[in-house]
Amino acid sequence: MTLLKETDYGTPEKPGENTVTVMIDGMPVSVPEGTSVMRAATEAGVAIPKLCATDSLEPFGSCRLCLVEIEGRRGTPASCTTPVAEGMVVKTQTRRLEDLRKGVMELYISDHPLDCLTCAANGDCELQDMAGDVGLREVRYGFEGENHLEQAKDVSNPYFTFDPSKCIVCSRCVRACEEVQGTFALTIEGRGFESKVSAGTGFDDFLSSECVSCGACVQACPTATLQEKAVIDHGVPNRSVVTTCAYCGVGCSFKAELKGEEVVRMVPYKDGGANEGHSCVKGRFAWGYATHKDRVTTPMVRETIHDAWRPVSWDEAIAFTADRFRSIQDKYGRASIGAITSSRCTNEEVYVVQKLVRAAFHNNNVDTCARVCHSPTGYGLKNAFGTSAGTQDFKSVDEADVILVIGANPTDGHPVFASRMKKRLRQGAKLIVADPRRIDLVRSPHIEAAHHLQLQPGTNVAVMNAIGHVVVTEGLVDRTFVAERCDSVSFARWEDFVAGEENSPEAVEGVTGVPAAEIRAAARLYATGGNAAIYYGLGVTEHSQGSTMVMAMANLAMATGNLGRNGVGVNPLRGQNNVQGSCDMGSFPHEYPGYRHVGEQGVRALFEERWGVSLDDEPGLRIPNMLAAALDGSFKGLLVQGEDIAQSDPDTQHVTAGLEAMECVVVQDLFLNETAAYAHVFLPGTSFLEKDGTFTNAERRINRVRPVMPSRTGLQEWEVVSRIANALGYPMHYDNAAQIMDEIASVTPTFTGVSFGHLDAHGSVQWPCNESAPDGTPIMHVGQFVRGLGKFALTKFVPTEERTNRFYPLILTTGRILSQYNVGAQTRRTPNSTWHQEDVLELHPHDADVRGIEDGAMVSIASRKGATTLRAKISDRMPQGVVYTTFHHPVTGANVITTENSDWATNCPEYKVTAVQVTLSNQPSEWQVEHQSRVAEIAAVEAAE
Repeated sequence: MTLLKETDYGTPEKPGENTVTVMIDGMPVSVPEGTSVMRAATEAGVAIPKLCATDSLEPFGSCRLCLVEIEGRRGTPASCTTPVAEGMVVKTQTRRLEDLRKGVMELYISDHPLDCLTCAANGDCELQDMAGDVGLREVRYGFEGENHLEQAKDVSNPYFTFDPSKCIVCSRCVRACEEVQGTFALTIEGRGFESKVSAGTGFDDFLSSECVSCGACVQACPTATLQEKAVIDHGVPNRSVVTTCAYCGVGCSFKAELKGEEVVRMVPYKDGGANEGHSCVKGRFAWGYATHKDRVTTPMVRETIHDAWRPVSWDEAIAFTADRFRSIQDKYGRASIGAITSSRCTNEEVYVVQKLVRAAFHNNNVDTCARVCHSPTGYGLKNAFGTSAGTQDFKSVDEADVILVIGANPTDGHPVFASRMKKRLRQGAKLIVADPRRIDLVRSPHIEAAHHLQLQPGTNVAVMNAIGHVVVTEGLVDRTFVAERCDSVSFARWEDFVAGEENSPEAVEGVTGVPAAEIRAAARLYATGGNAAIYYGLGVTEHSQGSTMVMAMANLAMATGNLGRNGVGVNPLRGQNNVQGSCDMGSFPHEYPGYRHVGEQGVRALFEERWGVSLDDEPGLRIPNMLAAALDGSFKGLLVQGEDIAQSDPDTQHVTAGLEAMECVVVQDLFLNETAAYAHVFLPGTSFLEKDGTFTNAERRINRVRPVMPSRTGLQEWEVVSRIANALGYPMHYDNAAQIMDEIASVTPTFTGVSFGHLDAHGSVQWPCNESAPDGTPIMHVGQFVRGLGKFALTKFVPTEERTNRFYPLILTTGRILSQYNVGAQTRRTPNSTWHQEDVLELHPHDADVRGIEDGAMVSIASRKGATTLRAKISDRMPQGVVYTTFHHPVTGANVITTENSDWATNCPEYKVTAVQVTLSNQPSEWQVEHQSRVAEIAAVEAAE
């Protein structure tokens, strides 16, 4: 494939029903009313020269290059800022326009370095292209006199440079930072000849500024002023492959641009349904881990976890795995082994692992990290609406009037969606934030939440019931919607329950810490402010009442009629790239693909016929049960696909003890991780740049993942799993990943219309995609719920068993930071560590003061389960009595201190509430000493290789 060049229409699309017809250079073109002359011309195939215009930004009209003549009008208006009108006659090419454009270009070139042949953007520079388009052959003004050619470069950012000597002050970078990203980090300083792009007043360079390195400015720049360092080092790429990001659940589409087999840059794809040409620092720049020196690309085995790793062939590794698993089952029974699927792998890779468990292991002992983060979403939404997924597409937020963000930090965890949300907020939508921490959305440039419900961790359900109480007792229920769309019996029970005085804002104020007046005001805004949408994250699900809270949000949305159309809904923001897909593919021990119970005879018969094997009708073990069974001696073998449960799962001591008790642990991953310290087999995995398959994002969007470079291991991950199945005596064979998707479609009703061919031809689709919805389903539950009538649930608040006392007086809650991702296996192996080199503990100034802790001091944080050491960061983002940290660095071992408490319905761990004490410390914890020892062992393996 050659380099994919997307058409730039100059100005954004103006959708509308009314169209007008204009004549452009003698050609008629019909476009929606409000369309610019420039865009209309481009749609007619006429290219008008431009520099300050691009279709991701609103028209600006500063470069004076896109001038046109319009019959009946004086002068030469800018085509980017001039809307079309019925019957308008436009000329884009006349001698007068030619002279004007040449004059403009002469002025630009007279103050621009003439180093095109050695410039990194040579062949990829709009200024260069426009000089050719207008026929510029000489510069009459010469190059003497005052200029900007000697200005110094800013190379502080690890991913791109800023060369002001090449800046034409078109403001595209500044506008992109404002309009697309919403950070407002860049500005134009000075006037006239002194005008220049600045990274903000008071900042010396890009790195120290408020820039979040999303790359929007780099993408918008028409010259080499802002340029990727990879392009400077390797040259302009010459071919593209469209694929999907492997970080968060937004699921951004990218053009991977290469020279030969080397990726030079990742450019966000304008036709990407989830991101529409935007990106964040991780997806845009942090892909270098795929070729990092730490990658293990050769299979390895060892007899015991105390032995050194021994590199082997694929055949030997697979035979070793199969022999061990077979021996374990012969000794302990068929239920003695199982597998964990990965939310970072493709749908196809996940599907074959759960099939391996059911068809080759002959049990249902399969679980997934998705249960560890979002299983309450599946349980709660299926119970209320009939489908285990969010209700909207991301575009829906463009029509929201009120946005309720609960237990999520989109600017750090889902930044591309956050940029879209912030744009809607700047347009006038109102925001309610429910979070113990004062996240950036509470107040940032041009945005301020109408209400910040700063609740105590673990009291989500109490706050939601109080909001429901206000809706019911103040007559704010949409009774027409409820009568037409919901189960009347369950609604009557819920209405009576939530109206109880114990659920009033005044009654729960002492428990939640949120003033009753704030809850009442937020409830009224949500119920009466127009289209109201809920977006939530792990701060909802990772609690002992996670499933209860999801159902409570569903209750509120149904009671106010905020479902089944654009601008509303209940929307989970999935943490990893394929959390939704791993759930869809049957990764739970009680469900086949498509969320159908293993005990349903008809469903089981379908899979038995398709797979040609008798299947177990009893649900298998979840991860905590597998580990507990390992300790009691009945579970002895585990395949871990693309996860690091020794770092990411709660109660680390329990996890590692369970792993150590097993006789065969198989890890399939890119790097030797914490879990691999307890493994007997290491099967090297493939990065997203090597995968062929699909991811499903938080909005149910199925996106193609295409191989950008050959597999560095020689095999795709699904091939390895298939070979293990064959070695165990169950025949499993696919020629390619497309055949796996075809099988998925044949057994999963919501995927029946999905195939690689369909996705390649039409782009991404959102399931359900079937005969009744061949183009997918952007908005769920239109007209009626999937389950028929919406079901209300009683959501009694039950306080968590994790309580503070005089020994553990503080509550720890956890989250993410923008530059890092999950357990950091990927991002820590990129320059993203420039911004976040260690996990820190945020604590309130009062809590720090009474403990004698200063900012930057090393502190010990201990719970009933364990202790670790971090650096303190004094911050009033946290309320008094609550501390906060991230878990991106394994040396921190944050999960050493989390508990075994979990959601009552799904066993989703209660990461967000741990009672702790914080004290001054200058010593590393035992966990950190042990971790450093494992790091040394890994380094020894690499050195031996």
